[in-house]
Amino acid sequence: MLAHLSGLLLASTTLAGVPAPSDPPAADPTPAAAEAQATPGAPTSGDIVVTARRRAETQQTVPISLSVLSGKSLSDSGAFNVNRVQQQIPSLQFYSSNPRNSAINIRGLGAPFGLTNDGIEQGVGFYVDGVYIGRIGASTFDFVDVDRVEVLRGPQGTLYGKNTTSGALNITTRAPSFTAEARGEVTYGNHDFVQAKASVSGPITDTLAVRLSSSATTRHGTIYDIASNTDLHRQRNLGFRGQLLWKATDALDLTLSGDFNVQNPLCCVQYYARVGTTQRPLNRQYPALAAAFGYTPPSLNPFDRVIDLDAKINSRQEIGGASLVANWDLGPATLTSVSAWRYWDWQPANDRDFIGLPITTVSQNPSQQRQYSQEVRLASAGKNRLDYTVGAFFFNQRINTQGSQIQGPAASRYLLNPNCIAAATLPCNATNPAVLNGLTSTNTIRFDNTSFAVFGKLNWEAFSNFHVQPGLRVNYDKKSGSYVSVVTTGSGSTTLNADQAATLAPQSYSPRFSAWNVSGDITLSYDFTPDVHGFATYAKSFKSGGINLSGLPLNAAGTAVDLTTQTVKPEKVDAFELGLKTQFLDRRLTLNVAAFWTEIGDYQATVNNGQLTVIRGYLANAGKVRSRGFEFDSSFRPSKRVNLYFNGAYTDAIYKRFTNAPCPPELSGGTVTTGTPGPAGVPGALSPVVCDISGQRLPGISKWSLSYGGEYSLPVGGKDGQIYVGYDGSYRTSFSSNPSPSAYTWIDGYALSNFRAGYRKKDFNVFGWVRNAFDQEYFELLSTQSGSTGLIVGQPGDPRTYGVTLSKNF
Repeated sequence: MLAHLSGLLLASTTLAGVPAPSDPPAADPTPAAAEAQATPGAPTSGDIVVTARRRAETQQTVPISLSVLSGKSLSDSGAFNVNRVQQQIPSLQFYSSNPRNSAINIRGLGAPFGLTNDGIEQGVGFYVDGVYIGRIGASTFDFVDVDRVEVLRGPQGTLYGKNTTSGALNITTRAPSFTAEARGEVTYGNHDFVQAKASVSGPITDTLAVRLSSSATTRHGTIYDIASNTDLHRQRNLGFRGQLLWKATDALDLTLSGDFNVQNPLCCVQYYARVGTTQRPLNRQYPALAAAFGYTPPSLNPFDRVIDLDAKINSRQEIGGASLVANWDLGPATLTSVSAWRYWDWQPANDRDFIGLPITTVSQNPSQQRQYSQEVRLASAGKNRLDYTVGAFFFNQRINTQGSQIQGPAASRYLLNPNCIAAATLPCNATNPAVLNGLTSTNTIRFDNTSFAVFGKLNWEAFSNFHVQPGLRVNYDKKSGSYVSVVTTGSGSTTLNADQAATLAPQSYSPRFSAWNVSGDITLSYDFTPDVHGFATYAKSFKSGGINLSGLPLNAAGTAVDLTTQTVKPEKVDAFELGLKTQFLDRRLTLNVAAFWTEIGDYQATVNNGQLTVIRGYLANAGKVRSRGFEFDSSFRPSKRVNLYFNGAYTDAIYKRFTNAPCPPELSGGTVTTGTPGPAGVPGALSPVVCDISGQRLPGISKWSLSYGGEYSLPVGGKDGQIYVGYDGSYRTSFSSNPSPSAYTWIDGYALSNFRAGYRKKDFNVFGWVRNAFDQEYFELLSTQSGSTGLIVGQPGDPRTYGVTLSKNF
């Protein structure tokens, strides 16, 4: 297997076609400067070059809260995708029940927790070489030849093409080089983990340079399905990237880039974690329903990692695109153009009931996205007391989704009210498998999203060392779509009885939304000394309104869908931040701190208003949320042999006002009433239509998140050789895994520890590693089984893994 992958990667260096775009080469740090970076907060000289403000600047002097990971630190820590990066950035959260249902949040804000709705936008911008990625699902690729990852916290809309209200992930790949070079890396670990990476770069002519890169990852799964004798949550990833740099003149360069990525990991399953009591009648809760079928899960301990799926599982996706970046040095300013096209093709299959009973045998939303973007920026050369960046951005996105849900032969007994059995009422649909068996909802979803913006940022040195930096953005968004759900019985008829219509409801509607908005920010910064920099920022930002494309609730009469819920209003963001960046002891000690307070009005959230026929919930505006807290990044290099770092974030994020929230499972499942509900978790009690969760914590956010570690080295075998040991740890406190906090879905806090030890000399490095060294048992997500049965299902994190990595630069 290892030889096969290595050969494939070497071959790919001659076959790689078109990969992801690139920032202006002039704005990229040199490879040497980039490799000097370690983990965020790891010891450096303080001269790390970043392009967070669309120009080359040092990290410590940029008046923005940001963390930086280098390609070297990513490799050392095994952080080869966004999910693993979050362990090193305390304020970053990434959640994924599968690639399509993924979310990136910063400081707890960005996207609502739960299943994806095609008609909503993300609040955290994801950029690869200056190109905005319009769907978080398309961010789940393996990193290929990455130079650095910058995580910017807080609104960034006055410098970035797409308005990003919560922050941005800015990934920069290695640029083509006019000096011949090659890199190779091979990793082998338990679970037959094999990862191979290769890249070559060099001149073709005096003015033309190329870089070709590839990566392949394979690993056996960590979860075993006894029904199909298959290991799930495996890794089967392959990626290619190519870049062609043309120095047309001394003042003009163009970079043509392209990438292709394919993944087929057989994921992502959630399965039995625990059981809680709901307000559904006792004979309709999970223990009684499972007993009625004589069903027992293969294990009541989720960390045995054994399941018994009775439906297909798949999560194959393709991600790719091409871009052309042009930089024209006009002397006083540089004109940059970024033209890009990208696509994402998602082909899933899921066991939506999460257990080995044929209740929902198909639940999937294959989806194809195509996006086009054009950005033009003019940035001054940075040599005057008044500098500027101005730009215009155009974006068009189209998504086609083909959803389907099919009920199986166990659905009637599991989903319908069986009280007719005791009452001897005929016909009793709960006892007739044919009523719901084969009931099929076929959903055709279309989405068209067009956005246009002009934006700008000034940097005025009002007096020595004091800068005033205002920014402004004018944005227009237009969204349109359609949602058509056709429901047929097992015999193919579209005529439904009451129980069938209550299980899967046909719908058809075509929402529209368009709006202009103006946002802006202002930053005041002061350089107290060359190594001490302070800043204060206020931002007034907007997250675009959206349209509902996952089904709508019924109107008050219960006779038709409520068309007033087709759209959601834009979020209104007010963000305040104070920051201080400092270095001491000849820059061997770095301490950066920031305090923030963000309030969002008309927060976009997922609700259901007690109506379970809206399978995935729908979007609505909550009143207000607030996120406040502080962050720190620190590093210390007491000697050339020792590097230490310690980073942390305290985040207090709550619903300030959310009176129409979905109820947690312990208040769901009973007869819905607008009067006084019954006590929580009591079978047969009345359930409220909605719940007021004002003052409760937002989902997915730990109050405390920490990352820490270091490295110790000793010279050996000459002055260039070193043996070293390293440690990277992370810790987070408990967090809610349900949009409305529930006693059943809190995930306990946990700590992860990663160790490495090896030998390096110049361009050679070999090291052994252990990740999750103490085999910590933890959940990434907990969810509820639909229908208020009380079953809680979970997605566990990876167990302990270990292996060895060998890399060589030529």
